[in-house]
Amino acid sequence: MGTKKYVIGIDFGTDSVRSVIFDASNGEEISSSMFDYPRWKDGRYCDPAKNQFRQHPLDYIEGLELTIKEALNNAPGGTAANIAAISMDTTGSTPVAVNRDGVPLSLTKEFEDNPNAMFVLWKDHTAVKEAGEINKLAKTWGGIDYTKFEGGIYSSEWFWAKILHVLREDILVRKKAFSWVEHCDWIPALLIGNTDPLTLKRSRCAAGHKAMWHEDFNGLPSEDFLVKLDPLLKGLRDKLYRSTFTCDIKVGNLTPGWAQRLGLTEDVSVGVGAFDAHLGAVGGEIKPGYLSKVMGTSTCDMMVAPMEEFGSKLIRGICGQVDGSIIPGKLGMEAGQSAFGDVYAWFKNILLWPVENVLLRSKVLDKTTKEKLTEEITEEIIPELSKQAEKIPIDESGIVALDWLNGRRTPDANQNLKGAIMGLNLGSDAPKIFRALVEATAFGAKKIIDRFISEGVEIKGVIALGGVAKKSSFVMQVTADVLGMPIKVARSEQACALGSAMVAAVIAGIYATVEEAQDAMGNGFETEYKPDPENAGKYKILYEKYSKFGDFIEHNC
Repeated sequence: MGTKKYVIGIDFGTDSVRSVIFDASNGEEISSSMFDYPRWKDGRYCDPAKNQFRQHPLDYIEGLELTIKEALNNAPGGTAANIAAISMDTTGSTPVAVNRDGVPLSLTKEFEDNPNAMFVLWKDHTAVKEAGEINKLAKTWGGIDYTKFEGGIYSSEWFWAKILHVLREDILVRKKAFSWVEHCDWIPALLIGNTDPLTLKRSRCAAGHKAMWHEDFNGLPSEDFLVKLDPLLKGLRDKLYRSTFTCDIKVGNLTPGWAQRLGLTEDVSVGVGAFDAHLGAVGGEIKPGYLSKVMGTSTCDMMVAPMEEFGSKLIRGICGQVDGSIIPGKLGMEAGQSAFGDVYAWFKNILLWPVENVLLRSKVLDKTTKEKLTEEITEEIIPELSKQAEKIPIDESGIVALDWLNGRRTPDANQNLKGAIMGLNLGSDAPKIFRALVEATAFGAKKIIDRFISEGVEIKGVIALGGVAKKSSFVMQVTADVLGMPIKVARSEQACALGSAMVAAVIAGIYATVEEAQDAMGNGFETEYKPDPENAGKYKILYEKYSKFGDFIEHNC
């Protein structure tokens, strides 16, 4: 390769952004930096009771600049001069209203504190009503069913539902919004100095999975369909896009201004953005036949297959199938669970209530002791629950839980669904309930596997990524036992950023294809969880109870 070349992968997550510098020759991590979104951390612009979750673009901009500069400062001397390219992944669907220049309205004085003018985070479920209307119209209007490549069901977590909800709710945003842009499209556009919503390059990944874009439709859903859905959408299609681009495409180079701000050269290439789970699958070395499961607050389950095998086959109830959304040239299929780690976090917060509302107000202890005790309890709850839950025999407690605390993403998206627990008695303690919640998330994972298999998609094994996969052997072993198949955990601590770096190496011309970059830069796997045959047999029985319980709750509550 001659002179050593480096690439930067940027991973915009739900709570923070991380920039990681990798050696393009072998995928070795050189340095990294992480930044917590300060406004998000303070809970600003969010209302969990309404399922409203919004993020201010300044959190993204500040994090982008700080993490790249800090990662460069932590790297060996001369690294900055040899950075060849930057690519990034973000959560999604996370769109924002922009003006004619492509500036998010929340970056203007008039809308700086208006949640409707901010990025509507993936987990925002305020648009459940609008998603229902889209689904009904798609099936009844007499024209193309624009949801057919989205698994047949449109979700409130996605592009059109969110836009329509904001347009209906906020007349000022409606008047000033020229167009809408996904987070993964806006950041690359910002770095190259072309945020014009009519000309910036749009991600195939975001458009295909979340905005009902498809070549068979000549792009986005027709004007007739959108206007029939709501006249407020009239004319918006023409202010969006027709063409989309896969992650191996270059959007441009850093502007002089951004190059100076970041401490890089103007020769640095910037790639088309994509979603975190999709590029995480790339970083986790996804191959046909293996399901890549990003296990964090929620899960995103990815598969790839040759276009000639599945390009014309519709997979029911998933989150879309898109040509090139993960690996260019292959069909990308997405599924997922709306809550995974969030289920455990919910239970943890329940248990912390007396700590936060009684202990911290106690007059018995001094302030320092209370704070240290609170920190210790907060850190130890999940590990101790896991330790005790692991000792409980399968089905001893009789407790069965549903993992739908944030609705259900796959199979058959329904964000109206709620979580539930049955089989409680006076002997039901915290470890028993926690074990049931862990089993529920594993059962939800199995529902996705079952749907893919029933639709003719072969699954040989699972590749796990994300915080839960790295931190909890208890959760991982339960999941392997429930699935009845092995789970390999990717070695990289930053699989999403590594996937972004791999595609950055392609847009820089270091590798010809994403597959070549995977082969050269992949970090391999650190652990493999194999199902215990005895436990797997017991879980088949408990899984039937979960399924029957889910059917009852879905149809009667």
